[in-house]
Amino acid sequence: MKISGNANRRRFRLPALFATMLLCGMGIAAAHAAPATRQIPSAGVTTLNSAALGIDGGLQFPEFQPGLANLNMADAPTSSGNSMQLNIAGGQQAVLQGGRATNRSFARGQGYGEWVQGFEQAREHPSLALSFDGLNFRQNRLASGGNQFSVEPPDQGLCVGNGFVLETVNDVLRVFDTSGNPRTSPIALNAFYGYAPAIDRTAHVFGPSITDPSCYFDRQTQRWFHIVVTLDTDPASGGLLGSNHIDLAVSATPSPLGPWNIYRIPVQDDGTQGTPVHANCPCLGDYPHIGADANGIYITTNEFPLFVNGFNSAQIYAISKKHLAQGAVSIQVVQIDTIDFLLEGNPGFTVWPAASSAGEFEHDNRGTEYFVSSLAVFSNSNTDNRLRLWALTNTKSLDSGSPNLFLANNTMNVASYGVPPPANQKPGSTPLVDCINDTTLPTPAGPGCWHFLFANEPGHHEVMSPLDSNDSRIQQVVFADGKLYTALDTVVTVAGNDQAGIAFYIIQPDLERGTITGKLKKQGNVALANNNVTYPAIAALPNGEAVMAFTLVGADHHPSAAYVTVDEWFGAGPIHVAAEGAGPQDGFSDTIAYNLPNPPRPRWGDYGAAVADGNSIWIASEYINQTCTLAQYAATPFGSCGGTRTALGNWSTRISRVTP
Repeated sequence: MKISGNANRRRFRLPALFATMLLCGMGIAAAHAAPATRQIPSAGVTTLNSAALGIDGGLQFPEFQPGLANLNMADAPTSSGNSMQLNIAGGQQAVLQGGRATNRSFARGQGYGEWVQGFEQAREHPSLALSFDGLNFRQNRLASGGNQFSVEPPDQGLCVGNGFVLETVNDVLRVFDTSGNPRTSPIALNAFYGYAPAIDRTAHVFGPSITDPSCYFDRQTQRWFHIVVTLDTDPASGGLLGSNHIDLAVSATPSPLGPWNIYRIPVQDDGTQGTPVHANCPCLGDYPHIGADANGIYITTNEFPLFVNGFNSAQIYAISKKHLAQGAVSIQVVQIDTIDFLLEGNPGFTVWPAASSAGEFEHDNRGTEYFVSSLAVFSNSNTDNRLRLWALTNTKSLDSGSPNLFLANNTMNVASYGVPPPANQKPGSTPLVDCINDTTLPTPAGPGCWHFLFANEPGHHEVMSPLDSNDSRIQQVVFADGKLYTALDTVVTVAGNDQAGIAFYIIQPDLERGTITGKLKKQGNVALANNNVTYPAIAALPNGEAVMAFTLVGADHHPSAAYVTVDEWFGAGPIHVAAEGAGPQDGFSDTIAYNLPNPPRPRWGDYGAAVADGNSIWIASEYINQTCTLAQYAATPFGSCGGTRTALGNWSTRISRVTP
């Protein structure tokens, strides 16, 4: 397919300053600052130390991170004059005063996408070799002796290699063997990174706030990589201090059960701790994801001001993989700001870096790392028909003392995609919602289950809510068979009804004379009539066979873990259900009472995970594995439903191995 739009190429020669450059195809001149380059010292060594879960004592004040209570940023202007909304947290009331972390995202209206025919749902699953439950809300809340917060959503990462499966979510990780047997307990991320607990419930002292975990196993170096964004807090109040950092842990051996080296990369970009000075900062390095080529590890973030409204741009951090694998006492980090690559006045957003679990990399141009991003969030119509391709070249220079990197970007045409509508849920038991509404159940404080949750009576207007379906940002990019495999959430129209669907793409990238282009080898949509598919994650084998995981939810399915096979010849196959959901999502972000004065935004996903290992592909998605009645929910210990959830949430995850 021909490439449309402007093709931009910048040369990053360090430490020289940029001259004013002409933007190719745009016909305007712009000044560009040099990328920031820093030395980051090692922050020590950690190991995966198993610990027993805490005792479920029902609700304990505080259940949510107070530092995020009023951090609600909105109305970041775009070049078109539209506004975007950034929802980090909503306040709450009564005995649960404080805040609760959710995802930073562009909360926009619905777009429009393709008219598609609904897929068939497979009756048999010959490719499903193994499937087992991963981490869940209860394990997260009770990890670290119960010194954790209630958190939605899980934000799932997965990496596999050498006979191990490492799953990471908000805010725990766990290692399994490839038969699904646990090799560790659920380990709090605060403990893994050497911090104080998220909340010491005895001393009432707060630790840093950790979110958005991801991981990657690199076959070339036989090392495991794990990242999070960590927000520093006041130990006494839990309030945000402004500083935050990408914490990067790298295993020192081929086993995740051995020691790990830790590096902390400041990302507040207000001039402190060696960061560059960006507009309206201190900022948050949100939504970090990790990719790799033969020479580097690449972490990308979305930069949002912490204390004022707005969105700055996506940031790219490039680090020598060799130095990380060797456990260097300090590492050189090159930071590239996509504000220098405006398209129609808009910078990069969720510029997802490519990874390759099969060990295949692009060696041309002395090493090339690819990235993909989408554009619908910047459109007046919440719709677009272009993707942005990015290529960072000469990555071999990352091993030197003076990296000399080149970044090219361009757009390519695809079928129209748009911001999807919320995903409706199949009716079922929602005891948290029912408890808030209840005024009759006997409690020690009087009639009404709500007494277990609030000091003051809330409004009894709760209903089961549809789930958030994302904002059409790119979801996972992998490089295999010389191609890029990726997907995003989109609105689709099936039998005249708009619903949440998935658009997937297989792209043959080409970089010639500094211009990145791409041939669209295959694109398509996945949808199921009267249901929704959300938060795709795709991985591919060296022969080009791929599997895409997602959550299936709607009139016929409680939130379920599902997948399709994908290739460039036939596109996507029928929908397979790896694990059927047992009941609806029933968490605090669904409710009016816990989100006042804002409307509820039922959190779901943010991302899933998929990774190739040998001739199999491992996938992980959020789903609901339990259900219970209001009477079971109100029994002692309150909200546990027989040890299947806790009072404020019931998400779970499912890990599966598929042989396409």
